[in-house]
Amino acid sequence: MHSAFMHNKYLLKRQAIALKGTFRFYDPSGNMILFSEQKMFKLREDIRVYADQSKTQEILTVKARQIVDFSAAYDVVDASNNEHVGTLRRKGLKSMLRDEWEVLNPAGQIIGSLFEDSMGLALVRRLLVSLVPQNYDISIGQSVVADLKQRFNPFRYELDLDFSMDTANQLDRRLGIAAGILLAAVEGRQS
Repeated sequence: MHSAFMHNKYLLKRQAIALKGTFRFYDPSGNMILFSEQKMFKLREDIRVYADQSKTQEILTVKARQIVDFSAAYDVVDASNNEHVGTLRRKGLKSMLRDEWEVLNPAGQIIGSLFEDSMGLALVRRLLVSLVPQNYDISIGQSVVADLKQRFNPFRYELDLDFSMDTANQLDRRLGIAAGILLAAVEGRQS
């Protein structure tokens, strides 16, 4: 596994105004360790994550299974060895009011969930777009293993990813990174 996936904390920054979504991940020391660009106007989502901006070393892919799917499933694959890490599947209608996703292992079994913190705040966020930052938790079984918190910034999207409570390493960091990118991409379309 690439060393970029060994951290407990990351900061994701999405470029605000561009023809394609640009995502940069920083480690706790402020070093950029991952780079991704989302091609706009694609019918089927295909996000590539690289070790740096030169895009010479692809290390992760996030691909939608279907062209158009309200309950979209995104397969996460380690590009270095073509290992299927798992899947993130959006819970269609439930995500209209409050974002909810299922976390699946490589065999397709549900092992956890990704969800917006509260229904009340989720509704307020949908009315006051970027004035109330989003907050998500990832749970595996009954344990919360990650906290993804959007920073308040009206000019760009910033998301703190914190896996430090996952002391038993139940969540593959590659799935957590993919979740951050998907949340940033979905939020970008909703804005």
